[in-house]
Amino acid sequence: MIKTKPDLSFWKLFNLSFGFFGVQIAYALQTANISRIFQTMGADPKSLSFFWILPPLMGLIVQPFVGKWSDKTWCKLGRRIPYLIAGTAISVLVMCLLPNAGRLSSVFWVAMLIGTVILMLLDTSLNMAMQPFKMMVGDMVNEKQKTKAYSIQSFLVNAGQVVGSVLPFALTYFGVSNDASQGVPASLTYAFYVGAAVLILCVIYTCLNVKEMPPEEFRLYHDDTDLESNQPKSNMLDLLKKAPSAFWQVGTVQFFCWAAFLFMWNYSTGTLAETCWNTTDAKSTGFQDAGDWVGVVFGVESVAAVLWAIVLPYFKERKTAYIVSIILGAIGFFMIPFIHNQYLLILPYALIGCTWSAMLALPFTIVTNALEGDPHMGTYLGLFNGTICIPQIVASIAGFGFMFVFEKMGLTMKTMMFVSSILLVAGAFFVLKIKESHGIKSSNE
Repeated sequence: MIKTKPDLSFWKLFNLSFGFFGVQIAYALQTANISRIFQTMGADPKSLSFFWILPPLMGLIVQPFVGKWSDKTWCKLGRRIPYLIAGTAISVLVMCLLPNAGRLSSVFWVAMLIGTVILMLLDTSLNMAMQPFKMMVGDMVNEKQKTKAYSIQSFLVNAGQVVGSVLPFALTYFGVSNDASQGVPASLTYAFYVGAAVLILCVIYTCLNVKEMPPEEFRLYHDDTDLESNQPKSNMLDLLKKAPSAFWQVGTVQFFCWAAFLFMWNYSTGTLAETCWNTTDAKSTGFQDAGDWVGVVFGVESVAAVLWAIVLPYFKERKTAYIVSIILGAIGFFMIPFIHNQYLLILPYALIGCTWSAMLALPFTIVTNALEGDPHMGTYLGLFNGTICIPQIVASIAGFGFMFVFEKMGLTMKTMMFVSSILLVAGAFFVLKIKESHGIKSSNE
């Protein structure tokens, strides 16, 4: 008979996810500054979308396999932690290299190639480090405490995003140079160094304070099909064919939402530089100040996401909460091009944070409810990551086309914020199509 997992103390639940704080600092630094780094190195603004193909592409490739392989891994270090350690080690190295990519070669195209390879390695390693935290909660926390565990994880995710987003601005404020005349400014370079150091410390803390279940103990709390020796054989294509309808319905909403956010991450620095600092010159002080301020408003977005997460449970219907959250973000995107005061930007990015909060919590809740009891949970969650990655890849390619057409029409980068607004409205419409379910047939039936 399968036993119920024991309740865990708050600190044990906290320790399971604390390393996510460091991972999210690194991820926030990357998200807020990829366009800034490559534009400062001399990249054409129209080509920026191609650099943004790499993060979701690596996530699409890496996360399903990390989920699948870690489902079958049993060693002294644990089941998921070996992947966390490997991902962190590579992340720290490439975080120190990325802001220095332009200094590694005086030849423009070589420097761009080096930067692209480094970015690819950073994306791969961060995805490898990210997945184990989601899986460890599934492995070690009982059903009653999962909401609490994922709430703690969500708080740490948003806290890490705030810290990572504002680090360059904070270093500039305290006197570190923001001059980009010789390449990526020192304030941004040192921000990546600080982020790498915090990432190491957070993951060390997790490894020292989390002990995964050995196979014998794991068997007491899980069905035998959760173990490698008895796990039903199904490849990923078979699993996708058997996925519950909610998997695909939520995935459709995800397509529009994540495409909208890809455009925000890609084009916010150029948009704010144009609307609030009246410049498009990536070497100018105004452009770098805009880049710092993007980190601040992204931090505002994350704080708003935490606060909105408190509001979400008060909605009687989950789908209503989802729709309202997405529409608030659509309003925020629509406002951005009309605002010429940097401080007033706090409002639209706070509204966007409401959408971000729902995107972090509600899709995962709906899909895990539909997958309850399935022995391939780790693999399915890795595959569900495709609904995050694929729309970003499509949007990255489409972004080049949008920018080319807009340039011919005499429109500028800020027009992409209107595109994001339209995409979120479409996403809200498709929430209406979601039919929630609780539990699916085991995929070996």
